Amino acid sequence: MTARDFLIGYIADSWMDGDAAGLHEDTPLIELNIIDSAAIFDLVHSLQDEFGVAVPLREITPANFRSVGAITALLGRLEREEKSVR
Repeated sequence: MTARDFLIGYIADSWMDGDAAGLHEDTPLIELNIIDSAAIFDLVHSLQDEFGVAVPLREITPANFRSVGAITALLGRLEREEKSVR
């Protein structure tokens, strides 16, 4: 499962009553009140569990969680950073 697919499914199931219609990579999640600050922290824990990537507190910003695409980009960057440290 790709990060994008996971995110769309998770967001739809958690905050959209399972209805992913209209949820795309560029849908503005915060602007449309699909997720709020509490939901972002829930999502961070799910990302850490699903992908094994630590999301530092400094990365938990509205810009990094504004859309599925932004979250996917954050996840990819964090994975690359973790690999370069090893």
